[in-house]
Amino acid sequence: MILYPNAKINLGLNIVEKRPDGYHNIETVFYPIGLCDVLEVEPSETCTDYSFSTSGITLDGDPEDNLIVKAYHLLRSGYQFSPVDISLIKQIPFGAGLGGGSANAAFMLKAINELFKLKITPSRLEKIAAKLGADCPVFIRNRPVFATGIGNVFTAIDLSLKGYFLLLVKPDIHVATPEAYSLVKPEIPQHSLIELIKQPVSDWKNTIKNDFEKSVFARYPAIEKIKDDLYEMGAVYASMSGSGSSVFGIFETAPEPTDLFDDCFVSGGMLE
Repeated sequence: MILYPNAKINLGLNIVEKRPDGYHNIETVFYPIGLCDVLEVEPSETCTDYSFSTSGITLDGDPEDNLIVKAYHLLRSGYQFSPVDISLIKQIPFGAGLGGGSANAAFMLKAINELFKLKITPSRLEKIAAKLGADCPVFIRNRPVFATGIGNVFTAIDLSLKGYFLLLVKPDIHVATPEAYSLVKPEIPQHSLIELIKQPVSDWKNTIKNDFEKSVFARYPAIEKIKDDLYEMGAVYASMSGSGSSVFGIFETAPEPTDLFDDCFVSGGMLE
């Protein structure tokens, strides 16, 4: 079975309050995009547990720490199914605010559920995915949602950016998420994002923000410059995704080729 775990972008991100458990309550809109990894999962004929191979962007560290393997073990602890061979072509960059690792974990859960006919409902899969990370549950149903809590409480929204064009730019800068949170003062927004997102896309520039940008841009001016460049190129809305370091621009027509981002990872195309 071959699946294509996709990235997401955050259309706005408000950090509302710090929780007693040390996490933060937020509100954001998750929107799936076409940038994907490639995940293959098959019943194994040779191993007694699992095998895991990767290509593409290099994965550092112990495979046991990878969210795909953690997803496998988590399901294995509660359900019976055969050992599997797992292979991943990694194409979504790390440290980008795109949720690539979370997507891989969620798609792994879905792959095993379908492959072995475990009949786990989407709601149950979301609860399982939440044990792996705050961003994981959104990739179970994989549709635009307004998210609250730590990013795991979803409200359906009627939002489509079909026909718009996306240009995604990720510089060679790593922004540590805990550091990014530590520099932000939580604040309840005057207007909820679930209302602001209903406005025309052309209005978002003046009303929708990402609370991480102020502190991240102060430390990494190169990230702010990318956002400015995207607006100069004609984006109707541009923002950092998550805690960075990727920045995206939404365009009404396909942006012209540019050498502004030659030293960055760049992806783009028409949104669905």
